[in-house]
Amino acid sequence: MTDKPSLTEAMQTAELLFSRDELGARIATMGKEIEDALEEGEVPIFMTVMNGGLIFGGVLALAIPADLEFDYVHATRYRGGTRGHDLLWVKQPRVALTGRTVLLVDDILDEGHTLKAIRDFCVDEGARRVLIAVLCEKRHDRATPDLRADFVGVRVPDRYVFGYGMDFHEQGRNLPGIYAL
Repeated sequence: MTDKPSLTEAMQTAELLFSRDELGARIATMGKEIEDALEEGEVPIFMTVMNGGLIFGGVLALAIPADLEFDYVHATRYRGGTRGHDLLWVKQPRVALTGRTVLLVDDILDEGHTLKAIRDFCVDEGARRVLIAVLCEKRHDRATPDLRADFVGVRVPDRYVFGYGMDFHEQGRNLPGIYAL
């Protein structure tokens, strides 16, 4: 027996904010924007932030016509809940970051504590520059002051959002759209 809220029940009142087709079109545009931001011949490290960035990262990688080297990080503050805690590193990058451009790819920029910690880690490891691509940016005034995304798919309201990589209590990451409660 689990005490997790029911995704089935949540879907009865959830509002679809963005469909798969809308997200696909925006991600295709982001791919071109990212290609334009890269220097001639540059091969960035495409670093997906797990688990949330998995679905978005896969689609975005296919939309970038430039050569990419892949790695991932897994760092979390939520651990399946809705409130953040201290950062827990599950997996750090395996590739050397010194002198490289890192493209951090994540599902959402909410308050930004996790992304800031990962970005700062990349800089501390010698990355030449760190670009941040997020599927969603949440609209509110609680964001970490010195962090912004370079590439944003969609902006979402200050509500509980899930789907397309974002979870509803570790469920629903594979929903083909973005929903809000």
